[in-house]
Amino acid sequence: MKKIIFGTLILCLSLFLAFLSFFIPRKIIVESLLSNSPINKEEILPAEEKKPYYLKNLKDIKESFILSDTNFLEVNLSEMKIRIWQDGLLAKEAPILTKGDPQGWGGSAAGLYRIISGNKLSFSIISDVYMPYALHYYGKYYLHGEPYYSWGEKLDSSISGGCLRLSDEDAKIIYELTELDMPVLVIDKEQDYHEYSEEKPSKFPEVSAASFLVADLDSDLVFTEKDSQKQFPIASLTKLITALIVAENVDLRKSILVKLEMLEAYGSTEGLEAGKRFRVVELFYPLLIESSNDAAEVLSHFLGKEKTIKLMNEKAKAILMTQTNFVGPSGFDSQNVSTAQDLFYLARYILNNRPPLLEITKGEMVRSFGEVKFEIENFWNKNIFINDSSFLGGKTGFLPEAEQTALFIFRFINEQEEERNIAILLLGSKNSKTDAQKIYIWLQENYFKL
Repeated sequence: MKKIIFGTLILCLSLFLAFLSFFIPRKIIVESLLSNSPINKEEILPAEEKKPYYLKNLKDIKESFILSDTNFLEVNLSEMKIRIWQDGLLAKEAPILTKGDPQGWGGSAAGLYRIISGNKLSFSIISDVYMPYALHYYGKYYLHGEPYYSWGEKLDSSISGGCLRLSDEDAKIIYELTELDMPVLVIDKEQDYHEYSEEKPSKFPEVSAASFLVADLDSDLVFTEKDSQKQFPIASLTKLITALIVAENVDLRKSILVKLEMLEAYGSTEGLEAGKRFRVVELFYPLLIESSNDAAEVLSHFLGKEKTIKLMNEKAKAILMTQTNFVGPSGFDSQNVSTAQDLFYLARYILNNRPPLLEITKGEMVRSFGEVKFEIENFWNKNIFINDSSFLGGKTGFLPEAEQTALFIFRFINEQEEERNIAILLLGSKNSKTDAQKIYIWLQENYFKL
């Protein structure tokens, strides 16, 4: 009898160890995918000795959800497909009929969100149409069936204002398969995994930045970095996400009456005065060109300052900026912190989903829904590469505690005559212009066509 009991114990122990060997690795994989660490971790080495690696992206979140049997709604904008995943299996797939056009402010919002509400019939004040089987997942953005006017005629358009349109039949099925608070993963653009030369690059130049990251926005490939996951104050780089939040949560035709208490921030902006009324897009010009603190404060009053800051922090997490925190809309507070790696995700998001913001940073006019009251040609543009034809846009910042900060996006041409969008992120720099120029030359000499 003792032998039988002992044998049974041995068998149970063996089965338990086998159980652990199956599930523990899976848990480790899921946790690593949900962390904000690069896929290929590098040892702490000088910038010139680090090998390129790929950063995590939204597709990795999808894989982790499937692996962990999470029920979620996948929206793939590049494939124009929507999918419901239940317990790790595909439950429903349907084509997306219409999405937003990012070139005209209407890009559909990418990132990780949750279903806020669902209605069998909703009404869009912005478009003046009814939306059947509408699922609200973020800001101004819904997933819905075929919209129609009050007299019954369906809206006929090849693009939307950012919402995602399905056939009525598919929208009904998706509506019935989802539930409140279900994760909604919106993937904007797939990595292209572009391959660069494997030759060892030349010695990386000495730069003054305490932290930096240089990466390809199309493939998520990091050429080099230094302390890119360490938090630093980001100063006026904050204004990029302030503009992003207002653009995605407020009707851009809406205007606000400026009050004296809105103009108490450091500095002043010519033409931005109490008693005047401005539309959302008008205020983006002083915000992103002159880096106006007053414009940031006024913009925050469209939604309310506290709500704006709350949405800024939520949006940051939704686009993988997990080490970022905001306490104000302008960046004048040194507690507005982020990392060079998080700023890469911000640059990537704006380039793919809100490019008009980048055009404004270069001093260019974009669709403004009416006359712009500011004389933007008289603004002092603090984005120092506006005269460089390869500069796609970006932002600079300064605080004594932060020193100089920068988010720059450049377009390079490789030897195959292909365009590559490259981000240079700098934090704690003594001279962001000189640092960026050195890095630009290093990139040109090692990876691109001279």
